[in-house]
Amino acid sequence: MGRVIHAQTVIAHHLILFGYGHWLPNDLRASGSDEVRIAELRDLAPIHRGRKRKQPSRNELREFHRAAEERLTHAVLWFVDSERSIIGSAVRGVVVSRGYTVWECTVLRDHVHLCVRIHRDSYKRMWELLTDATRKALLEVRPDIPVHPVWAERPYSVYLHTPDEVWRAIEYIRGNPRKHGLPDQRWDFVREYDNWPRHKKR
Repeated sequence: MGRVIHAQTVIAHHLILFGYGHWLPNDLRASGSDEVRIAELRDLAPIHRGRKRKQPSRNELREFHRAAEERLTHAVLWFVDSERSIIGSAVRGVVVSRGYTVWECTVLRDHVHLCVRIHRDSYKRMWELLTDATRKALLEVRPDIPVHPVWAERPYSVYLHTPDEVWRAIEYIRGNPRKHGLPDQRWDFVREYDNWPRHKKR
């Protein structure tokens, strides 16, 4: 007989660390925000909560971000291979020191995905620790940007309630590097998710 989990029980988080300036509150693709705090960005587009059925074209996105970058306080960063490795190592440090169970992780050019089991730390606390550690690690090798925030200022998490939802998050995260033209990733702090019978695609 299959395991039954109440619909409201959260068993894991799909945490996303968005790079500064890469996904704005009024992003054309959609948003989870209720307001645009930076006044200079408010007239670029209205907020649209939830994913839009019709996504903007690449040209529309490029124009939106080009206009936004001119109004941001800091430059928009893109993480090269060596920087992604540094970020991953910093994530590992937090995971090990706090005892988090991470079932998948990918570090991309402008954001990071993690599937993390629930913990005594809230998802917001996890996000704070991860963004703080990765920012400090990255700025150690980037003396040219000593006061850069690196990450967006708000935490983002999708609650995962069932093993199937956890598996969907794992498979989405696992396949993300290829979508961005990057090789597959395998971090040594990532554990196999074996709480539910399903073929593991590796």
